[in-house]
Amino acid sequence: MEEDLFSLAAGKQPSQQATNETASRAGEARENAGAGHPGNAEETAHRRIDYLRSELRRHNRLYYEQAEPEISDAEYDALFLELEKLEEAHPELADPDSPTRRVGGAPLQGFNQIRHAVPMLSIDDIFEQRDAPVPDEELAEFYHKLARALQTEKVPVSVEPKIDGVALSIMYRDGKMAYAATRGDGDVGDDVTANVRTIRSVPLTLPPGAPPVLEVRGEVFMPNEAFAKLNEERDADGLPAFANPRNATAGTLKQLDPRQVAARPLAFLAHGLGAYEGPELRDAKDFWNMLRHCGIPCNEPVYYTDSLESTRQAVRDIDRLRHTLPYGTDGAVIKISSTATREALGATARAPRWAAAYKFPPEQKETTLLNIIVQVGRTGVLTPVAELQPVLLSGSTVARATLHNQDEIDRKDVRIGDTVLVENYPRIGGISTFAGARRTPGPTASWKPRGGCAPPAATPS
Repeated sequence: MEEDLFSLAAGKQPSQQATNETASRAGEARENAGAGHPGNAEETAHRRIDYLRSELRRHNRLYYEQAEPEISDAEYDALFLELEKLEEAHPELADPDSPTRRVGGAPLQGFNQIRHAVPMLSIDDIFEQRDAPVPDEELAEFYHKLARALQTEKVPVSVEPKIDGVALSIMYRDGKMAYAATRGDGDVGDDVTANVRTIRSVPLTLPPGAPPVLEVRGEVFMPNEAFAKLNEERDADGLPAFANPRNATAGTLKQLDPRQVAARPLAFLAHGLGAYEGPELRDAKDFWNMLRHCGIPCNEPVYYTDSLESTRQAVRDIDRLRHTLPYGTDGAVIKISSTATREALGATARAPRWAAAYKFPPEQKETTLLNIIVQVGRTGVLTPVAELQPVLLSGSTVARATLHNQDEIDRKDVRIGDTVLVENYPRIGGISTFAGARRTPGPTASWKPRGGCAPPAATPS
């Protein structure tokens, strides 16, 4: 595995909850990986690495290309971190095509492809551990590693909300939009220029004095209120509701008819820079001021800090404010402010060394499971969905949550009438997934689908 001075992989531990969720899904695969050669640790590791790479590639396709994710962010992160650790422990099994070296998914058929002028990298995650003695220990470790590398006690950084949207690159040349492209695999993305031109918040031309070459990176998203209104309209028209704003955004950008995209309430916020030719940008403040001069909508609020404690406070402020923002967010992004320092630190194969995404733990709320229905995906996949007593979660009213499949229902012994714990996971249905079910006094009902496809019937227990 490529050496990365600023990677926390060796010290990171996924949250206990993510570990528990993933263990139940992956236990059988681990047993299979080691079967037949219990004494051969290397072969066991090899099989486990192959399994994890295969699973992560599959989940990347579901997430980036089909907009139909099956697992939560926490579950995905646990698999990814396990693979990172195994590859670090077994460098002889390194593979340049491993998901730990790659970004995003393959370009889609039906669109022309564009090679990014500057690779569109991902960003390394660090995690808040809800039950740890020091919940933000990984944030402190990341900051201290930057300080040691730069041989200073104070590291000026910027801190901003992490937008839960679809990554996009927009290239402007001589003040006019030249093209817009999705992340794709980080090197090549889909040409979605015609679709992006319909997003009203994206300027097609820039004012006089704009840089001759300006490639902005940011996120396309569907504002929370607009998403709720869109789903109300779809319900009224007898159409299936979108699972969450991120999935709705991804599906919309992949429409081949720009007229359909124009009818959807998409928005864009910039937060990064790709190719650039223009006046010197010395630091993050210069970058944000340049975006504002050009009339390009940008991510806010942005905090500027120069110590660990002020950085911690900025992260806490974002955690407090995030439920009031018009888009979904599950963390804060910390970036070194100085442009020269960023260039000196560089990047690994998949992420810059000068930035990290601090992930908040999923918010949890208890509510009552009222019913279970079957939802048909656009590829024909049947998914059981829980109908819940509405509960306010991360600034949104949640009334549904995905149950994945019948095995998941049986494993958690989820029954109609249960008090259940739901969590906000941006990757999956209704922004919620079941963290667990607790049996309550009074009648409950188990659930089995009729013939595997018809609406469910409750059987009193």
